[in-house]
Amino acid sequence: MNRTASIKDVATHASVAVGTVSNVLNYPDRVSQRTKERVLKAIDELGFVRNDAARQLRAGHSRTVGLIVLDVGNPFFTSVVRAAEDAASLHGSAVLLGDSGHDAGREANYIDLFQEQRVQGLLISPVGDVTERLDLLRERGVPTVLVDRLADESKFSSVAVDDDAGGYLAARHLLDTGRRRLAFVGGPTDIRQVADRLQGAQRAVKEEPGATLEVLTSEGMTVLAGRSVGNMLVERGRDKLPDGIFCANDLLALGVMQSLTMTHTFRIPEDVALIGYDDIDFAVSAVVPLSSIRQPTEALGRTAIELLAEEVESQNPTHRAVVFTPELVVRQSTGTPG
Repeated sequence: MNRTASIKDVATHASVAVGTVSNVLNYPDRVSQRTKERVLKAIDELGFVRNDAARQLRAGHSRTVGLIVLDVGNPFFTSVVRAAEDAASLHGSAVLLGDSGHDAGREANYIDLFQEQRVQGLLISPVGDVTERLDLLRERGVPTVLVDRLADESKFSSVAVDDDAGGYLAARHLLDTGRRRLAFVGGPTDIRQVADRLQGAQRAVKEEPGATLEVLTSEGMTVLAGRSVGNMLVERGRDKLPDGIFCANDLLALGVMQSLTMTHTFRIPEDVALIGYDDIDFAVSAVVPLSSIRQPTEALGRTAIELLAEEVESQNPTHRAVVFTPELVVRQSTGTPG
């Protein structure tokens, strides 16, 4: 296999100094047109490819952005990532993706890895409180934007959805269809988004005399975790079944739906109304089309990149917290009982 041509090879071939080749590549305005043409001809003849990684190391940063999400298997985060990638490309950058899997240790490893890669900046949907670690990252020249988590504007920029308002919308909708024995399915409850959605649901229930809200903690935010909760409800029997269920995301809701309907014992929405959160693509194609709370995933990803660009380009950036309002999407799973 032929050896890859080096910058020294180009200099020798063009009969110029190595520094001249470097100037042609990085500061072409410093080189005369005749010399520039000679160097470019040598580059073409030798098939020289610049070592961009080495150049980035010398500059102290790269053209990449680190993005850490809680669960890349969740279609919500998949949509956010896709939008971020599209927006980053417009800024001449690429996105390096890390999936923390709701694991703080794994999240910390990705933060360290992206710092070693000298990313321009970091986008993160954090597992817990990572303020101290992100402060250190910023001191080392890597700005950070929180995604799907509201931040203190004095420390970081952030982009999020008002999950308290979303939880309120979901529970209020169930109450407006006549449901009074509600259940909330979500977990772990130390996930900030889950806690905020539960808080909003509790606020709505308190407004309705005689309404109750039972909290059913799931082991995760997956279809399997939802199916496990659904199986438990099936075992309770009809008399102890809530008449309205709000799940903290659509994957949980789809799992609950599978458990309730596979036995052909319970009907949705006649026996129990069901609403999810995120409005993923699968929601509309479920066996009973799922009502949900829609989050603007494209706007989340795009805005996160825009906020990070502001942080990168400004010496003294003004941190901003952008909060979007969620939207209720009504489908057959919450139809008013006949």
